[in-house]
Amino acid sequence: MSARHSYVGRARPETTLRRWHPRFGKCGCADKMVWQRRCEAKCNCGLGCAEFGGEQLDKITLFGFLLIATSLEASGDAIVRMGIAQSAWMPRALLFAAGGILLFGYGLSVNLAPVEFGRVVGLYIATLFVMWQLVNWVAFKTAPVAPVLVGGALIVTGGAIVTFWR
Repeated sequence: MSARHSYVGRARPETTLRRWHPRFGKCGCADKMVWQRRCEAKCNCGLGCAEFGGEQLDKITLFGFLLIATSLEASGDAIVRMGIAQSAWMPRALLFAAGGILLFGYGLSVNLAPVEFGRVVGLYIATLFVMWQLVNWVAFKTAPVAPVLVGGALIVTGGAIVTFWR
């Protein structure tokens, strides 16, 4: 940490605001608050800086995290449901363990996303709904019926409103 970012004699910024950033090393920032200030001051990290073309990359990265998180959550949930349906203890335990690992991966990916979850919760719920329907169709051969499709359209519309209305 450079002398410019030294916290000697002052309170250290809230460390709970840290988020994973694939290029922290490039701009030398140790926590999100410093990274945001330097990013706004045209640092060279390239992710999230409109001046460096990072805004588009940031959206792609965010959508990638959303797809990973929702697929892990929906798949983990489906595998746990498969485990509940088993009567023998060994397949049940293996399915529960596999589902638990996927659900842990979901929690990890949501918390490692390079953006505050509150900013994208609407988009996350809309993506999760679509992913749940897709996993339900693939894993359980259950196509969504008309009420699910109409309700899903409302969920996706609401998610878009929450996310994009400024």
